[in-house]
Amino acid sequence: MDIGKVGVWFFLDGMTAPQSAQFAQTVEQAGYKTLWIPEAVGREPFAHAAYLLNNTEKLSIATGIANIWARDAYTMAAATNTVAELSGGRFVLGIGVSHKPIVSNLRGHDYNKPYSYMKEYLPKLKDVFYQAPKPKEPAPIVIAALHPKMLALSAEQAQGTHTYFVPPEHTAKVREQIGPDAWICAAQAVILEKDATKARAAARQYMKTYVPRLPNYTNNLKNLGWQDADFEDGCSDALVDAIVAWGSEEQIQDRIDAHLKAGATHVCFLPVKADDESLPDMRAVEAFAPGV
Repeated sequence: MDIGKVGVWFFLDGMTAPQSAQFAQTVEQAGYKTLWIPEAVGREPFAHAAYLLNNTEKLSIATGIANIWARDAYTMAAATNTVAELSGGRFVLGIGVSHKPIVSNLRGHDYNKPYSYMKEYLPKLKDVFYQAPKPKEPAPIVIAALHPKMLALSAEQAQGTHTYFVPPEHTAKVREQIGPDAWICAAQAVILEKDATKARAAARQYMKTYVPRLPNYTNNLKNLGWQDADFEDGCSDALVDAIVAWGSEEQIQDRIDAHLKAGATHVCFLPVKADDESLPDMRAVEAFAPGV
């Protein structure tokens, strides 16, 4: 499957279902090959993916990510095979262990050994009993990973990894670790706004969901050298600028290119609006379109 070098990633829960289909069609018409959709506390991603795929012709839909605590391996495999078959193979399964506040506090599961759970989950996912017609080719599987053990698992047991909330420095380290062949699908938030005050305010609004609230992201950044002080008061300007690419089209393109030069197979960017994070910035979708 060719997912393209650049794709789009966005929460679509701020739209109605028909609006989300129209957005997917716009992404497809702009020449992108892949649209990534998450799983959080909104729409069920497989049902939504099937709807978006039914309303497009060539666009692939990827889950970024489907929570493995939400479905046993049999259900995950059945959903994947169903969506991949219905769409003619235009589906990428991105899976991950999510975060303790979501898994334990919200869903009530035990989050004590997420890596072990994923390691045990993958063989079951690949070897389920499934009676319906399967897609001609298995859907590619990428694993949400930040740290060495999960990254190694993504390269050994899956197509590769989907990284999120990381600078190009992390992408380079991942490529060095997992070798030349595994996919690295790196997400990058972008804000097409040249005014530093406005851009950083919007970036901090986006970032507050993740740090320091979610330890997986905070600890990963600390491993890259960021200090406790960088996470205080909405994060330091330096950390904001490292995580969110903002400014002119040229400046944002430089960040996308930096991930690719660092070894990313694919960069899926989040077109965050400076004045409304619930809806994508269509200017950015147009600006970085690869063309048809």
